[in-house]
Amino acid sequence: MKLILASSSPRRAEILRNAGIPIEVYAIPVDETRLDGESHTDYVKRLALAKAHAAAGAQRDRSEEIWVVGADTIILIGGEILCKPVSADDARRMLRRLSGTWHEVHTGLALLRLPGAESTRATAADERVVEEITRVQLTPFSESELDAYIATRDWTDKAGSYAIQGVGGRFVTRIEGCYFNVVGLPLARLWSLLKEFGWERPASQVADA
Repeated sequence: MKLILASSSPRRAEILRNAGIPIEVYAIPVDETRLDGESHTDYVKRLALAKAHAAAGAQRDRSEEIWVVGADTIILIGGEILCKPVSADDARRMLRRLSGTWHEVHTGLALLRLPGAESTRATAADERVVEEITRVQLTPFSESELDAYIATRDWTDKAGSYAIQGVGGRFVTRIEGCYFNVVGLPLARLWSLLKEFGWERPASQVADA
């Protein structure tokens, strides 16, 4: 069996590998436009599932059983969704919004299991998609601190324009919930789903650990 991570995020891959979960990375871009009237919960869950299905669709010629993990993370503050910044000015706007406040990190997490060609299981994929929420508090920061942080470019490709595991971690004063969710992949929640689906790590991979 193979576990596929449908994400190009090196942070998500690192979380899984550090936890001893062997993966292959296979990410296919999907349209991340939010639908009219779509709630933040529906949005992250839909994108996580779409990413997983896109990667799974490219794996159907494999003979072995395939497991695919998809994830999408946003920041929510005062009902406003903060995704990845499109520019330094956009990052600055987001960080001013987050300075000295609590916000929520929402991750949609999808898991698909596709039986292999010779499997006795049903041919349809098993799938599950959930949402994980972590609350984060950032310290107030000055304009000079903000300028210095923007100059590091640590904000690029990060929902909400900061990374708790990077330079932006200096501003995080408190979290309530899963730390790994703030990084981008709620590890304990995924492990629970894997066990629920009957994940068994191959003996050869256990021996190599």
